[in-house]
Amino acid sequence: MKTIRVKVKPQSRESSLAEAGDGTWIARVKAPPVDGKANAELAELVAERFGVRKAQVAIKSGAGARLKLVQIDS
Repeated sequence: MKTIRVKVKPQSRESSLAEAGDGTWIARVKAPPVDGKANAELAELVAERFGVRKAQVAIKSGAGARLKLVQIDS
């Protein structure tokens, strides 16, 4: 099990996930921060990047904030 800190930037032109120099991750998602759409897209990005299923990715804290703790079960 791995936990990462992710800063989300919703409504970006394209979706991407990159590691910053301080160990946090920057996620740019196309979806707006409405009705959990940005969180769902974030889960897809993290799952794809770490090679796990979307069901293995959970937002542990910060679901309504830009800075989130995301847990990845391997």
